[in-house]
Amino acid sequence: MISKIFRAVIMGPPGSGKGTISTRIVKDFNMKHLSSGDLLRSQILNKTTAGQLAKGYIDHGKLVPDNVMVDLILNELQNMKSHSWLLDGFPRTVTQAGALLKNEPIDLVVNLNVPFEVIIDRIKGRWTHAPSGRIYHTEFNPPKVQGKDDVTGEDLIQRDDDKPETVRKRLETYQNNTQPVLQYFRDHGLLEEFAGRYSNEIWPKVHSFLSTKTEPLQYTHYGE
Repeated sequence: MISKIFRAVIMGPPGSGKGTISTRIVKDFNMKHLSSGDLLRSQILNKTTAGQLAKGYIDHGKLVPDNVMVDLILNELQNMKSHSWLLDGFPRTVTQAGALLKNEPIDLVVNLNVPFEVIIDRIKGRWTHAPSGRIYHTEFNPPKVQGKDDVTGEDLIQRDDDKPETVRKRLETYQNNTQPVLQYFRDHGLLEEFAGRYSNEIWPKVHSFLSTKTEPLQYTHYGE
């Protein structure tokens, strides 16, 4: 069914290419992108009431409670009533998912299904020049000299977050926390899963499916 206003949620584990796919969706289908992480950072930076409340939990290493996140997201979505949107990073719990569906008509939930081993291989290739923050990748953006920063010649390091054992734990935590949310959307007939190893493999499937739901502005071909 073609819908003039189209509302979707995108989900996927860290390193699955969610950012890349989201960028392409909002570009080709004229949708606004709402990232819960970006919204939180903006609210905290602007010292809003909601931002200060969320910061109090984050500073103490705690998750922002469901009711705070729900209020934050729903308030933002109120400002986007007349526009199609793609929601990223929310919901993270079944409670949040229920609150979203109660208040907003959702047309589709996109889930990116990328094998964990592919994600681990992708992330473990990242190396960083700590002083500048420059990031290299052994396959996609290698330094001119192995293990050395291009500009200073100083040693590159692998951040703890990028080490295979850390990545695996993050992925397992994500999977355990997210499965109930995915099942909730599956039970409501909203979930569509797209499997693949790389963004350029998954994207044509996503675009093709979305084109049956809402009118694309264009189709941009992304090469390998």
